[in-house]
Amino acid sequence: MRLYHGSNVDIDTIDLEKGLIYKDFGKGFYLTPDKATAIRMATKKARLFGGTPTLITYELSELALSSGLKVKIFPKKACVEWFLFIDANRDRQRVHPIHEYDIVIGPIADDGVVLQLTNYREGIYSSEQAAQLLQDKYLDQQYYFGSQRAIEFLHKISSQTV
Repeated sequence: MRLYHGSNVDIDTIDLEKGLIYKDFGKGFYLTPDKATAIRMATKKARLFGGTPTLITYELSELALSSGLKVKIFPKKACVEWFLFIDANRDRQRVHPIHEYDIVIGPIADDGVVLQLTNYREGIYSSEQAAQLLQDKYLDQQYYFGSQRAIEFLHKISSQTV
């Protein structure tokens, strides 16, 4: 399966230590099956941090999901479990990491999700209500790699400036 990573630099070797802690699925390396999404991320990173918008293409070995790795796959649409998982990973009051998955697959929490997370944290909506409000919203998909063992199933195909 082809996956894409948008960055402001080319990446020769994936370094999990460079990941940020309070991301959707925690500190790790993120990719998407959607090329346009990765290009948007590359452009955003270059605008915010300098560098050159770069699209890096990887091939994920089919063996990854049946290799004994701890894998969590969420539905493609928002659900309560996914919503609470995102909330926990973004919560700066919690001890991190909050899970031990090697790979997590699920929707990307965009600005609309962040709004509902805020509404949930402020008690305006329950987690069920917030997830329900997101049901009809298209959310791009992401693949999180949180261990070196999981990274070994990724093979870099190419890198190009976008």
